[in-house]
Amino acid sequence: MSPVSRAPVQAPVSVPEDVLGVSLVELLFSRSDDHRPAFTHQDHTAGVDETLTWAELVARVAVVAARLREVAAPGDRVAVIAAQELAYPVAFFGVLAAGMTAVPLMDPAGAGLGRRLAGTLADCSASLVLTSRRAVDRVRPIAASQRLLVVDELSGPPAEPVRPDPEAPAYLQYTSGSTRDPAGVVIPHRALAAACWQACLAYSVGPGTTCAGWIPFFHDMGLVQLLCVPVYAGCHSVFMSPVEFVHRPERWLRQLSDHPDVFTAAPNFAFDLAAAAPPPADLDLSGVRIALNGSEPVRPATVERFQEVFGPLGFRREAHRPSYGLAEATVYVTSAGPEGPTSAVFDREALAAGQAVVVEGGQELVSVGHPVGQRVRVVRDGEVAPDGAVGEVWVHGPHVGSGYWGREDDTFDASLEGHGGWLRTGDLGVWHDGRLFLTGRLKDLIVVDGRNYHPQDLELTAEQAHPAVRRGRVAAFGVTGGEGEGAVVAAEWTGDADETEVRRAVLRAVSREYGLTLRRVTLAAPGSLPRTSSGKVARSAARARYGDGRG
Repeated sequence: MSPVSRAPVQAPVSVPEDVLGVSLVELLFSRSDDHRPAFTHQDHTAGVDETLTWAELVARVAVVAARLREVAAPGDRVAVIAAQELAYPVAFFGVLAAGMTAVPLMDPAGAGLGRRLAGTLADCSASLVLTSRRAVDRVRPIAASQRLLVVDELSGPPAEPVRPDPEAPAYLQYTSGSTRDPAGVVIPHRALAAACWQACLAYSVGPGTTCAGWIPFFHDMGLVQLLCVPVYAGCHSVFMSPVEFVHRPERWLRQLSDHPDVFTAAPNFAFDLAAAAPPPADLDLSGVRIALNGSEPVRPATVERFQEVFGPLGFRREAHRPSYGLAEATVYVTSAGPEGPTSAVFDREALAAGQAVVVEGGQELVSVGHPVGQRVRVVRDGEVAPDGAVGEVWVHGPHVGSGYWGREDDTFDASLEGHGGWLRTGDLGVWHDGRLFLTGRLKDLIVVDGRNYHPQDLELTAEQAHPAVRRGRVAAFGVTGGEGEGAVVAAEWTGDADETEVRRAVLRAVSREYGLTLRRVTLAAPGSLPRTSSGKVARSAARARYGDGRG
């Protein structure tokens, strides 16, 4: 177990008023004579690095903006569907410069993505789609009812950027849908500027920083960390495609080793994947200043294993920054500070009952730190909960989105402490020792015989129960029926063991750890569990598929 740090807790800082009027495209266009590298695409398939300087980027964005003004109206939704390539930032910032609303979406390279994209295009009523030469043949069948423009084939006179109203939508961020159907969060220019300011302050990003990584641009974390923060700070962004990382995790490590003053970000599974194989001896990770670990629960074993493998290669423990955010808050909510990752061990039963009690030999959780530039509260029964009490995490600040596109929803307008506009995150958390710990999802909570069980706890226990269970490919969820309330685990497995033996191992492990008898353990072939667009297992879809005993 990692000792709980006693480093000083950062006090929340208010976002300065003048920040909220900042326009990212105006910052971008102010660098029209800047010949430093802005964005570098590491194309491992072709074996080349492609770079745009700030001046080149501004010139291309201005051409896209001019063309858009000819064919669309201010405020129109314009979808960006391209691969992880230089055409993506050109298209995205071209939409913003034209005074329109960008809708960043995924390249339909994977099976089954076409229907999801078509539904999103219909939901946002996109008037046209921007794509690239690389992706156009895949995009054309999906965008049959929208006008299609290929950004790297556009030419003509440039246009000056439109200065946006701070409350005008900059883009729609479609959520990944791990706990609900995907919905488009309306991110106004005000929220985007505030989120970039918060990230730069929390992670000490400046003009000399290298924002490196592979998180997809359509994902909220990738969009902000690899596209928007670099424009806000005027720093260099170096990126590759997610597929190239997954196929060879060493590529990410090499990227981090080869660049100075690195700020990178990835979900927890990526840190596991990177540490799974012996690293090259010539890696030097001393230049990694910040490695943000977020987007899914941060596991103590992951933090320890990553440090064990890469500490000898220069990676500093305090560079590892467990963080918390969500699309509705333009990604950033809290993060560990200069002290790095901290953890605490809580009594399992007390935590399930809504109270954090520190014990020896209980459940270890990694803290996601503290906020910068916003207010974060844990709320129970409509009131601010005291330290040590589990409740729903609520967030208030200028980085919060203005709602879901085309939907009436009270998620963004809860009242607390005499103010409206609080975001109800749906996440469960607790303040302990001045730091926030996340304990689960409100809607995912499994209740059996009056006791609460967090699905991520059952999932971790199940995947560690037998080597044949695939890591990160487990879903736990509650079911009801004639037998009353119960819990089910659905897991992908390798098929390299006796099926009955694997089921029994999972049943025994969950019973031993939590005193819970699972209603059923369903084993599925690799790739069978439904996943969100960001790669996480979608519990609600898994419940729909496997909850009645099918599969």
